[in-house]
Amino acid sequence: MSPSDPDARIAKMKDGRTHLAHKAEHGVDLTSGALLALTLQPADQGDTTTIQQTLEEAQAAAREINQQGIEEVVADKGYHSGAVLQEVHAQEIRSYIPEPEGGRRKWGEGKAEEQQRTYANRRRVRGARNKRLQKLRSELTERSFAHLYETGGMRRVHLQGRKNILKRLLVHGAAFNLSLILRNLLGVGKPRRLQGLSFDLFELFMRLLEWSRLLSEPVERSSDYFATQSNTRGANCSPASDVYRVTCWPRAVGETLTTTTGC
Repeated sequence: MSPSDPDARIAKMKDGRTHLAHKAEHGVDLTSGALLALTLQPADQGDTTTIQQTLEEAQAAAREINQQGIEEVVADKGYHSGAVLQEVHAQEIRSYIPEPEGGRRKWGEGKAEEQQRTYANRRRVRGARNKRLQKLRSELTERSFAHLYETGGMRRVHLQGRKNILKRLLVHGAAFNLSLILRNLLGVGKPRRLQGLSFDLFELFMRLLEWSRLLSEPVERSSDYFATQSNTRGANCSPASDVYRVTCWPRAVGETLTTTTGC
């Protein structure tokens, strides 16, 4: 146990090294890619143990949106176990969890329910729907991990205690969901994406200022643009009859347009 962080546990890395660490799990909606649950678990516990808390928090968040809640659970083979499949089935959720290679299993007495759930999950995993869901899981779940731990720099933190680390994770997770909302509304989800749009926004702002200036100026009766129409055929209008000839010069067209107004 670490004297500076009692909540940290010894975890084995993929390269064989060991570190004092915490384990974060994400529950991601495969429809929108949003984070439904973000939990921080002890690093010495297995995936089949920690999935329960993550699933409970994800279910609570999903039922705030849809009363039916989660309908399907998609995970990698590290989460496969008979107890997990039975718990998922008890919540009326379909499981798509690949089974690790371990040879032919021998089912003893009292494991009929576990055998039934395992075979049902195996049939679903072999279907085409599982391939689509696993592809979405790899894309959307890894995207949230990359946002928090790679781009967000949360792979290594200088915080002590599970509560403090979880607070930081929740703030980053909220920012991730906010980026999805902004990308849906504005087409841009990160401030960095605005760098290429800075000149266009500045040009638009200057044009708005110019238009507002032109609209605020009073219209003057100038002889350069307004001339008294006294030689109109079929009209006996004096110079004081407010009949004017308005001549406009379009920017892209070289001809002169003439109209009459104010008679």
